Amino acid sequence: MDDLSSYEKLPQSFYLRDDVVQIAKDLLGKYLVTNIGGNTTVGKIVETEAYNGRNDKACHAFHKRTARTEVMYQSGGRAYVYLCYGIHHLFNIVTNQEGLADAVLIRGIEPVVNVDIMKGRRGAKVPYKKLSAGPGTLSHAMGITTSFNNTDLLGEHIWIGRKSNESVGEVVTDVRIGVDYAEEDALLPWRFYLEESDFVSVRKKSDNK
Repeated sequence: MDDLSSYEKLPQSFYLRDDVVQIAKDLLGKYLVTNIGGNTTVGKIVETEAYNGRNDKACHAFHKRTARTEVMYQSGGRAYVYLCYGIHHLFNIVTNQEGLADAVLIRGIEPVVNVDIMKGRRGAKVPYKKLSAGPGTLSHAMGITTSFNNTDLLGEHIWIGRKSNESVGEVVTDVRIGVDYAEEDALLPWRFYLEESDFVSVRKKSDNK
């Protein structure tokens, strides 16, 4: 098992920047770490999507400040976890300054530390390459539920780390998934993934491995 001290926790300044698209790109190759129920798991972030609270019709906070989206209006560096279709717990990272409501959805991670724990959470019959490819499955594998909504990512339960020898590789840019309702904003090229990873949820038709 990797030494967890080798994963340097990202500072809040990383999340407070004003370009959510750049942050979504910069999160690729970083590490999602969870310490839940006495179990620590780590996965390399390989797929992200950016959402802008002011001018993006696909964003939950677009002209809608509600009880659910209130966490998105906090200062960057908090978790926004919501339930999709009443089943899937989706993990997002709030970014930008207080009141602006930007966020990055984490769509895929590559298992790194305590893979057996991830398998136990997902079920023994789940194929390895399906273990954490997709936003709902990765949350399941990492033990993330809506109970961790509004969690401080500088705390001790969920955080994002980086390693000094971090290697990203080729980044693919594509449209986001499942946001057809967003009209012209559904075509924004705000989804990013690592081309070489086996844990990408959806690939470009021209990039199918």
